[in-house]
Amino acid sequence: MMLTPADKRAAFRKLHESGCFIIPNPFDVGSAKALQHLGFKALASTSAGFAWSIAKADNRVTVDDVCDHLAAICAAVDIPVNADFEDGFAHEPDKVGANVARAVKTGVAGLSIEDFTGDNARPLFDYALAIERIRAARKAIDADKSGVLLTGRCEAFLRGQKDLKLVIDRLTAYAEAGADCLYAPGISTPEEISAVVKAVHPKPVNLLVGAAGPSLKAAADLGIRRISVGGALARAAWGGFMRAAREMAEQGTFTELGNGFPGGELNKMFS
Repeated sequence: MMLTPADKRAAFRKLHESGCFIIPNPFDVGSAKALQHLGFKALASTSAGFAWSIAKADNRVTVDDVCDHLAAICAAVDIPVNADFEDGFAHEPDKVGANVARAVKTGVAGLSIEDFTGDNARPLFDYALAIERIRAARKAIDADKSGVLLTGRCEAFLRGQKDLKLVIDRLTAYAEAGADCLYAPGISTPEEISAVVKAVHPKPVNLLVGAAGPSLKAAADLGIRRISVGGALARAAWGGFMRAAREMAEQGTFTELGNGFPGGELNKMFS
């Protein structure tokens, strides 16, 4: 029996109460169902991975694209889904709130709002505006008592501003504005991670990990509650595809196809 959105949201909040869990990032319905099959307890969408799956660059999808994608994934799996909701697909707080209300209706258990403007010349929203955007998201989530978990996300490290004080100032402000979970993609050293965890305690922190980074146990020892991998699984999938396709295009040979996952096992998993 499929769980209701309320069931999934309650389970998602429970996951954040103690310990540390991996929340991997599928890029379509098939990859979402595969990750559930492998036993993960929750999933998170990836803006980049989804964009590439529909032949768009990251940060170039529409709110309609994303809401349709989220609804499809939430309907396909029986575990909570957290939405990478980028910048809320708007700058103004009231429009962010309206879009968040749309996202809530897709069945997501959580969503994140980031402070990246989309302009690399001025990458972060002004401090006061960034806080108001989190407040607007919180208000939209609370309007129908949905219980969706809100993650406040500071993009400074990803956008070339490796200023830990700035990150901590923003994350603590986002927590005060109503974020349930905090996230600063790009922090990586034990010192940076510990400082962020301590600053927003007792609220949980999400850590982004790629090919390099702490293990689940090491992250848990630093106080991290949740580990996501962003577009890394999508890049891994594209890596296999592009290696095989390039070999065919450039050499006329097919050896890389031998590294594919067995079709029989895929059929069994999706049957």
